[in-house]
Amino acid sequence: MGNSESLHYLISHTTRFRYSATVSESVMELRMQPRSEGAQRCLSFELSLSPKARVTSYRDYLGNIVHHFDVPGRHAQLVVKTSAIVEILPQTIPDRLDPQAWSELDRIAANSDGFEMLMPSHFAHSSDLLDELARELRLERRADPLSLLREINGALHSAFDYAPQTTGVDSPIDEALRARKGVCQDFAHIMIALVRGLGIPCRYVSGYLFHRGETQDRSAQDATHAWVEALLPELGWVGFDPTNNLMAGERHIRTAIGRDYADVPPTRGIFKGEAESDLSVAVQVTPFEGPLPELTAPAFEPLPMVDDVEQMQQQQQQ
Repeated sequence: MGNSESLHYLISHTTRFRYSATVSESVMELRMQPRSEGAQRCLSFELSLSPKARVTSYRDYLGNIVHHFDVPGRHAQLVVKTSAIVEILPQTIPDRLDPQAWSELDRIAANSDGFEMLMPSHFAHSSDLLDELARELRLERRADPLSLLREINGALHSAFDYAPQTTGVDSPIDEALRARKGVCQDFAHIMIALVRGLGIPCRYVSGYLFHRGETQDRSAQDATHAWVEALLPELGWVGFDPTNNLMAGERHIRTAIGRDYADVPPTRGIFKGEAESDLSVAVQVTPFEGPLPELTAPAFEPLPMVDDVEQMQQQQQQ
């Protein structure tokens, strides 16, 4: 961990559902509150709904904060607005680890929560096209785990184009593998599947990326973002952003972690009525230089642990 001054960001996120006809009820859950752990702290979080509704919250089994609400009256649109202030401490990640780190990695992977992140999941699993990519990249254990992960991160950035609207929220990785293009969700799923195949626990991270003017980020500025974290000896969970060929650092703001996107959509819900829905999203991440708020209880107080609830409507991360 470095000693440099921490950074603060203001995140504004507006999600608007418009319905082609009036619906009688909407039930939804949100995973939009930034996590507070490690180098990141959520200093404040506000949620507003239109129409208004009573909101409850809990922590899912992965430690993500979930807000749940039910809008019982008739409505033709639903607007969800969130605002958060987040502090991030700079971190220092070495270029490589000792080659003996492979042995230590196998030990911690078998005796920690990382074991679940070695298993195939809904969106991150093997396929013939994935195996073909692994052969193309000549993937095998070599050097040390961190050096290899850096190599994979850069290789995926080079091998795939970033192309919004080319895949959908439920697209299997084979669509992006076949076309050699996709969005951050696809980059993350492909890297997770490759890395798990090497026996390295790897998980999906949903969140935001602050775009500086001088950077050459490929991901969209007005949307949520996704990257991966791998479990490494001595370092714990380390983030990699294959979409932008970055190590996740002080510009990456984490909201939720999971096995893949199926665990962490920002919004998920159902509505009653015969209607089509249209989704629009606006995200803004800016440096925050005002007076810092007092820590708000919802970011830190213990919340009940509740199993995830399967619902239908999802928001794609671009």
